[in-house]
Amino acid sequence: MKTYMVVHRNPGLSWEIVEHNWRRLATVQSATWITTYYNVDEGLRYCVWYSQDKTSLEKIFSDLEISFESMVEVQETKPDMWGKKWQEHLEADAVADTLAV
Repeated sequence: MKTYMVVHRNPGLSWEIVEHNWRRLATVQSATWITTYYNVDEGLRYCVWYSQDKTSLEKIFSDLEISFESMVEVQETKPDMWGKKWQEHLEADAVADTLAV
């Protein structure tokens, strides 16, 4: 599965419609909705999805008549991967690997 960020920008759309659409999207079987970051006042939503490909995800939104501004494949990183905790994890992992030998 690939990870996609879908951006919806609908400042005039009622929040009741957004919530209705979320209930419909939660039942989708051909892709997995992971999370959404949103701002009600701006009518802005950033949704993270797992999907086999972009075309399949586009079809979901098309079939449900839900518009989107953009859709792009993304990867994830977290601060822990770049700081001291990540280095400590790598060192502990290396020690654990040598214990089984």
